[in-house]
Formats: sequence, C-alpha cells, structure tokens
Amino acid sequence: MFMNEAPKNKPGRRISRTLLIWLASFTLITLAMVIVLFTTDRPPNKSSDILWSLFTGVLGASITVCLLVFTHWLRCWRNVRRLLIGLAVLATLAAIFYTEENWRGKRAWEQCKRDLEAQGAVLDWNKYIPPPVPDDQNFFKAPMMQEWFVKNAPITTNDLSHRLGGFTKYLDDREPVAELTVVPIATRVATGDSDLVLTSNDPKFLDGRDSLSKLIWNTVIQITNGVSGPRLNSSQYSYGRQQPTPTSFTFFFFAQPLNPIKPAHIVLRWNMMPNATNLTQLLGLRVEPVTTNTFHVFPRDFFPPACSAADYLAWSDQFEPDFDRIREALKRPYARMEGDYTQPFQVPIPNFVSVRGVAHTLASRAQCYLLLGQPEKALSEIQLIHDFCRLLEAEPTGKPMTLVAAMINVAVNGLYTSTLAEGFRLQVWQEPQIAALQEQLKEVNLPPLVESAFYFEQVASTHTFETASPEHLADIFSFSSKTKTGLWKRLNDPMYLFFKLAPRGWVYQNIITCAELEQKWTAGLGPDNTLSPQQFEQTYREIDDRLSRFSPFNRLAAIAIPNFSKAWQTTAHNQTLVNEAQIACALERYHLAQGAYPETLDALVPQFIEKLPHDLIGGQPLHYHRTTDGKFLLYSIGWNETDDGGQDLPPNKAGGFDYSQGDWVWKN
Repeated sequence: MFMNEAPKNKPGRRISRTLLIWLASFTLITLAMVIVLFTTDRPPNKSSDILWSLFTGVLGASITVCLLVFTHWLRCWRNVRRLLIGLAVLATLAAIFYTEENWRGKRAWEQCKRDLEAQGAVLDWNKYIPPPVPDDQNFFKAPMMQEWFVKNAPITTNDLSHRLGGFTKYLDDREPVAELTVVPIATRVATGDSDLVLTSNDPKFLDGRDSLSKLIWNTVIQITNGVSGPRLNSSQYSYGRQQPTPTSFTFFFFAQPLNPIKPAHIVLRWNMMPNATNLTQLLGLRVEPVTTNTFHVFPRDFFPPACSAADYLAWSDQFEPDFDRIREALKRPYARMEGDYTQPFQVPIPNFVSVRGVAHTLASRAQCYLLLGQPEKALSEIQLIHDFCRLLEAEPTGKPMTLVAAMINVAVNGLYTSTLAEGFRLQVWQEPQIAALQEQLKEVNLPPLVESAFYFEQVASTHTFETASPEHLADIFSFSSKTKTGLWKRLNDPMYLFFKLAPRGWVYQNIITCAELEQKWTAGLGPDNTLSPQQFEQTYREIDDRLSRFSPFNRLAAIAIPNFSKAWQTTAHNQTLVNEAQIACALERYHLAQGAYPETLDALVPQFIEKLPHDLIGGQPLHYHRTTDGKFLLYSIGWNETDDGGQDLPPNKAGGFDYSQGDWVWKN
C-alpha cells in the first residue's frame, strides 16, 4: 500500500515546487521594481507604481517558470526532435510566405506601372535627369554660385548666407531707452527729479513694472512721432549668432531719419544693490551697467525694430559686389546644379537660406529706394529678384523640378509681387517703370512648375522605394535611424522594424499606394491654369482617409506624401497676386494717360494690356470696379470660391493670413 501511495504524492510535490519558484520570482521582481520606482527623483505615484510593480512581477515570474519548464522539457531527445521539426516547418512556411508576398507585390506593381503609364504618367527616372550643359553657359558654374545657392555645398569664407541679415542698426540696438538709478530705500526722491520712481518694498511694486513698460513704449513712440514722410512695414530675414537660421520678423522703414532718443530717467529705491542680471530678470528687459548704481535699459522683443531707409541702404551697400556677381551669372541661359542625379534622394536642391536671404535683402533695398523716391533704383532691385527665380527653374529642361525648388520659387515670386505693390501704394512708379514691371509679370507662370514638381515627387518616391535596399530605406525614412543609437533603441521604432522584417512585396504594395495617390495631386488643375479648390480639398480628404486606415501597404506612403492641398493654395494665391499686378500696371498706365481709372477692364485691351488674366479660381474674369474715392477694387473670389464682395483675408493664429477665407484683394 505504501508503494501504491507514493506515486500519488510526487505530482503534488512537483506542483508545489513550481508554485514556490513562481512565488519567489514574483516577490523578488516586485520588490526590485518597487525599490527602483520609489527611489527615482520624480515624485512617486503610489497607485500606478504599485500596479506596474505587480504586473511586472507576475509577468517576470511567469516567464521564469516557463523557461524552467521548457528547459526540463528539452531534456528528452524526443522533444528536441519535435522542436527541430516544428522550427523547420515554421521556417518553410515563412519562406513560402515571403516568396509569395514578394511575387504578388512585384507583379501588382508592374501592372500598376503599366496602367499609370497608359494614363500618361512618366515613371522612368532617367527621363528626369537633366542633360549636361556647357560650363560657360551654366549659372551654377559662375564663380561662387554653386557654393552660395546649392544646399550642402562646401562652405567658404565668402559664404553669402553667413553675411546676409546682419543689420544691427535698429532702434532697439542703437541707444538705451531708459536710464535706471538705484538708491538706498531710505533715500528721499524729489518729485520731478525722474520720470518714474519704483520702491522695492511697495506692495504695488509689480504694478510698477507695468508702468515702466508703458514709459518705455511712450519713449519709442516719441522717437517716431516727429518723423515726417512715409514708412513701410517690412519683413526682414535674420540669422542666429552661432548658426544662420531663417527667421522673418516685422520692422519699420522710415523715409526720414528717426528722432534722437531721449532716455527716460527712472529711480529704483532698493534695500540692497542689485546687479544687471537681477534687474534683467526683474524687469524682463535687457539691462547693462554704467556705474555701480546706474544702469541702461534696452528693450528686448518689446516693439518692432525700426530704422531709416538711408541707414539700411548704407549698410546693405556692402553686398552690391555680390549682387553684381549674381547679375552677371544670370546672363548665362542655363541653370543646372552640379551633383549626383542617379538617385532621387541625392539630387541637389537649392539652398533655401541663401535664396531667401538674397530675396529679402533685395526687397528691403527696393522698399528703401521707394521710400526715398528713387523708382529707377528700386526697379533694378526688383528686376534682380525676378531674374533670380531663374536659378530655381532648372533651365533649359525644367527637370528635375523638385517640390522644394518649386515652393521656394512660389515664395520668392510672392515677395517680388508684394514689393512692387508698395511702389503703387506710395505712388512712386512712373510710366517707364510700370511698363517694365508689366513685362516682367507676364513671364511669371507658377502652376505648371508646381505641377512638374508633383510629377517629380511621384517618380522620385516610386523609384526610391523600388531600387533602394531595406537598409537604405531605413536610413532615409526611419526617424530613429538618424537620431537614435544602439540596436535596442532602433528596435523600438516600428518603421525601422518594418523596413528590416517586412517582405519586399509589401514595399511594392506601398509603391502602388504612393503612385496611385500621387496621380491624384493635379486632379484640381484644369486648362489655362484654372484651379478647383473644392476638387483639391475632396482629393486630399480621400487620400487622408485612405492613409488613416491601418495597413502595412500604406505605411511608407503616409510618410512620403506631403500636404499637396496647402501647396496648391499658396501657389494659387501668389499667382493670383501676379495676375492682379499685371492688371494693376495696366490700370495705372491708363490712369496716367486718361486721368482716371476705366469703368471696366475691357477698356485696357489692347493698348495697355494684350490679354486680361482670368481668375485662377474657376476661370471667370477677376472682379473689378471703381470706388468713390477715385481708386479701384480688384480681387479674386479666393480659395472658398465665394464672392465676398472684396472682403480681405482674415488673420490666422500664427500671425499671418488665412488664405482659405475671404477674397484675394489687390491693395492699391
């Protein structure tokens, strides 16, 4: 009987031993987690930390027991053999799965490519490689042009982007706007000895800081109040102290020199002697010491900088040799950047910082000449902005037209048009300059360039996905491969794992998604450069809806496809301003000849304009009528495709304008 009962107890002892191992592991892991979580610098969250510790203990103990059981199970050779057979079957199934997915994906892509090419798509990358051009006819082979205007070109000591935007003779950098004198708190200050007295132990001391701000602002207003003549609200391109970074900020150009600054006198009664750092933190303004108890106060981001037109021109004259060098280079008919065109991601692109810096400096100089009543010199600067866009258009073939280059071109032409519009508002342009501007404006045609850029994006993404290795795709599109180091950190990135582990056929399926969706980018572009915002927005919603659905066949497409609707909106707005500027030139020439603006735009044809540009939105004529004050109202119905009666663009939260609302009005 003893022999019969013994075997019944062995399974029970085995289960108890397993349970003891699990409990011991759970206890040790849970305690370790509690110690780690409650000894960190962050404030503990008891409920979540305890739950997390218990979960980790259960998971860790279970894994430990499973490993022990599996190790015990492997002691039998029969089980090892079963494991090897299972692994072999699993490897075979995986090989069949990968082979089938790769074959199916590639076959589907080949069929998709044939269908797209039948619709007119050009997916052969070799047809986007620009042919060589003679060096002596290539803009980028002129001295310094490649170094200045091609991104990632070698930086030289004469690098233009590091020298532009260094103008410092603004109002807030010239002289202090307040003189601060610190005296002991017991000192009695007579009324009238200062503009403002602050006492540190006064309960209203914090309110005194607001009084100080108002005082400084009034000082600034006094500086500009006595200035006669017009002023312009401009946008300047600046750079950081260490690394040139593009930042646009508003400031004022005045036609006349500014009044000299008369600093406000402020007395601070303090129970101790503060230093400049203390006062800077206290007042929120830049403070510099003069003597032991006297400090100068400079406004910091307190008001828009301002300077006279003559001051800015005197500073920017140092770039005249550089601008003359650009003018000379632009006499060459071709613009082909030197670089590697074998792969889309290696194609050279324009240096955004340098291009925009040159354009903003030229626009600022043109504004200053307009303020000083020198239209011929202003025209010369504006002409250079217009011609400067040629380097972005990849002449003679226009290929490859990258989306970066196309949108920089759109932005520069918008700056060009708004700058010449300042001359009309100041009534500075005369007949010769207006006629020259009108001829320049006729050459601006932005929608076809943006359309070419979208075609380039289609072939660039498909060709890259098709030819690049998984490792290269991971380097290009996986964020962690650029910013994280270590295998573990990379393995935490789902996209990195996708590139490494997914079948190649899934990449082909993503190529199909990209190609089919990118084929829709120009669906809202009609004949004669007409655009349908409703069609663009509908297409964008369809694409966004498709990409928002989880599928391994759209992960890469979601990364590669940009917001094309926003690009078309900006393009349509800036080209509309160009078209309105053409008509405005004709209207001003008519006004100079007849003494008044015409009743209708048809009176301008053909003497003052060969053909009236239509409204890009919908293709109808632009809206025009004379106003009671002797001016005119000219506008497009805008992106909302609704005639709002000439209501201008509303501001957006970023401080700009909302192009999707209101009409696109020419301001005269």
